[in-house]
Amino acid sequence: MSRFRLPLLALACLLLAGADRAFALDYPTRPVRLIVGFPAGGPTDVLARLVGQRLSERLGQQFVVENKPGAGSNIATEFVVNAAPDGYTLLVCASANTINSTLYKRLSFDFARDLVPIAGLARVPNALLVHPSVPARGVAEFIAYAKANAGKIDMASSGNGTTTHLAGELFKAMAGVDLVHVPYRGSAPAVTALVGGQVQVWFGDIPTALAHIKSGAVRALAVTTPARTEILPDLAPIADTVPGYDATAWFGFVAPKGTPAEVIDKLNREINAALAEEKIKARIADLGSTPIIVAPAEFAAFIASETRKWARAVALSGATAD
Repeated sequence: MSRFRLPLLALACLLLAGADRAFALDYPTRPVRLIVGFPAGGPTDVLARLVGQRLSERLGQQFVVENKPGAGSNIATEFVVNAAPDGYTLLVCASANTINSTLYKRLSFDFARDLVPIAGLARVPNALLVHPSVPARGVAEFIAYAKANAGKIDMASSGNGTTTHLAGELFKAMAGVDLVHVPYRGSAPAVTALVGGQVQVWFGDIPTALAHIKSGAVRALAVTTPARTEILPDLAPIADTVPGYDATAWFGFVAPKGTPAEVIDKLNREINAALAEEKIKARIADLGSTPIIVAPAEFAAFIASETRKWARAVALSGATAD
């Protein structure tokens, strides 16, 4: 009997591998759920619906967005972590997920361990924005002004632990300035406070602030991305003055651990193909964003790098959500 065991085991492995490939070839055979951890109408939701619609057209099955907001996207993330690893429940993840890995001390899941990267979606640049009463016209001037007024400049954020908060904390640490954090409940009230002069600076998302930048109600000094952005091409990066600075909001797709590799690869190909289409690229550009077109392994490395970066920012800020 023992001499037959090895061939039978090998045959079983081949059959299982063949079943996985057949499953991936047919996938999807029913609607796919795209779980979004933020309310409808926000950037994560809008981008998910844009690409989800195109995936529905390309693959012949509905990719349905479901919003499960709460706890900085942790409710949605936990839901997907506990879903069947079959490719039919995916999480539209965001930079918030890598922030939450250290911002929350008592999570029931590990984002990097329990979810498998599929593909990127888009980057949303932030900008160093100031009220017109601030005399600075560039980053170096702002740093000098902040050092001369240490502890007297109020810095808005979209909430404790958000990208806009930690982008400011990272800048404070790297530039050696003392700004007073003033959290608001979202980007809209934060930019309203900046326009009204209740605060003097905000490391805000460009799409939310763009109309105010164009009207002159706020002044944009630089972008938080490592390179210039198409939406405001005249703005230099903060990194030109503060080397190594990078605080970009981003979005992507992940699946429960154990999802077949063939399904991950198929989704990656289809998502990347959709993101490369001119109509999709143009719509993403209209939203003030740029596509992220990468392989699953590249996206995994990016998530690991972002987790390390935001862990540093969380530690520097002392922020916690527990």
